[in-house]
Amino acid sequence: MTVLASEIAFASSHAGDPAKAMAEVAGQLGDEPLAGMLLFCSHRFDREALARAVNRRTEGVVAIGCTSSGELTENGYDEDSLSVIGFPASAFHMTSLCFDDIENFDPAAARQAVRGLAAQAERESRHLGGKVNHVALFLVDGLSHREELLTMTIQDALGDIALIGGSSGDGMAFRETAVFHGGRFHGHAAVVAILSTPRPLHVFKAQHYRPSEAKMVVTGAIPNDRIVTEINAEPAAQEYLRLAGHAGEALGVAFYAAHPLMVRAGGDYHVRSIQSANPDGSLTFYCAIDEGIVMTVGEPVDRIARMDALFADIAAEVGPVDRIIAFDCVLNRIDAEQRQISRAVSELYGRHRVIGFNTYGEQYHALHVNQTFSGLAIGR
Repeated sequence: MTVLASEIAFASSHAGDPAKAMAEVAGQLGDEPLAGMLLFCSHRFDREALARAVNRRTEGVVAIGCTSSGELTENGYDEDSLSVIGFPASAFHMTSLCFDDIENFDPAAARQAVRGLAAQAERESRHLGGKVNHVALFLVDGLSHREELLTMTIQDALGDIALIGGSSGDGMAFRETAVFHGGRFHGHAAVVAILSTPRPLHVFKAQHYRPSEAKMVVTGAIPNDRIVTEINAEPAAQEYLRLAGHAGEALGVAFYAAHPLMVRAGGDYHVRSIQSANPDGSLTFYCAIDEGIVMTVGEPVDRIARMDALFADIAAEVGPVDRIIAFDCVLNRIDAEQRQISRAVSELYGRHRVIGFNTYGEQYHALHVNQTFSGLAIGR
């Protein structure tokens, strides 16, 4: 399967049958060999059938991917699709590594394996020219609760190679997510791929919220389960609603998206998104949480203006943009729908050649973060 050397390929299909979807995707791609590919797929696909369909058309190509909570295509926000990004072999090299049992993740062994992968990428990409840039693409099971440990460990082993990626999703079902590597879908797994190219690369992270004055302290938590039981010594859900200015209202995903909690770390504020409210009044988060953490309720900024500025900064970094591969939190998508700006955001994404998927969390360098628009910009 091949693409034009002049630009990164992208193809998508809404066919429900995996074989038909992959056939349509292959038909949209060109004629020059691929060095590697990324695929993002709706959780509604039969995964074994989709894996067989992908394997029939990607022999000899490094292919990684994951299930999603929505796809980012040339139409902007999309869903129920199979989307494929292809890197032409004339300008790229890709090599990958899978950790297929992250419940028993061994950091020491992982560091050694990732260093070996980086050395392999350096060695095998020399044919691309004297100056080759490298970036690590990272995809991880979005229900694993292991993102923080894996992200820190892998970025440490990568050294100067920046890590960027996202946590796989399954719509908003929270039942079964998976990553794709080695011709099949894996649960409880993660994959890291090093993409090498002489083209300019730039990783970024942006969020659409700023901290308010409403502060709170986590006074009760079950860290291993990412559950907060108490805030300010009160039932967590009740106190969160009060401080957000909506005491007595019903909680739901749209509310979490509109009123994210933020934590200050490393001189900056980061969102700590809520996944669900539980019958006992506790809150389950998408990321690590513990007692003693001080949080504040986030307030929205002008997303379109902020995104315009971000894309201008990206163009200043890489020049003319070929593609922006984005890892966009599913809560951003939900909040855009609630604010009735989905069409404007989609048009903005289409205009700036954004492709990727909606995630259960994002990884940026050594951080696992929530409710961000993060990604990799690749110049021409």
